Amino acid sequence: MPRRSGCVAERGHETPEHERATQVLTLSRAVVAAEAASSKTDEPTVVVDVGDLLAITDYFVITSGRNDRQVRAIADEVEKRVKEDGGGSPLRVEGRDDLHWVLMDYGDFVVHVFSEEARAYYQLERLWGDAPRVEWLSGAAARRERSATRV
Repeated sequence: MPRRSGCVAERGHETPEHERATQVLTLSRAVVAAEAASSKTDEPTVVVDVGDLLAITDYFVITSGRNDRQVRAIADEVEKRVKEDGGGSPLRVEGRDDLHWVLMDYGDFVVHVFSEEARAYYQLERLWGDAPRVEWLSGAAARRERSATRV
């Protein structure tokens, strides 16, 4: 199954080099979103490569906040940082009113910002357990993740 970011052939850019560059840019923007989310929470933030399993997107960024205020702060920071990186605004945002599950659709990647309860209930990481995880952690985020797993 072709990856979504490989759909550039529909726009007339069929070269493998262009397709690869688009995939790298998509992954880079998903990592920017993960870093932004991680900067606002101590909860684990994961990037799941769903591109070979779904035709609609390449990556899921999954994270959570402990309360409504933190969920909103995470979503705001993701939107700000992706835009600063040149990724523009999400194509669609759902869940900003109730803040249990904010879904930010950027096309080639989707950011899921859950409340703790919603993340435990929906268990997207388990649901997409067959999809590979992307190792993305920067220095500060890696230290936070390591200290969180020691507890």
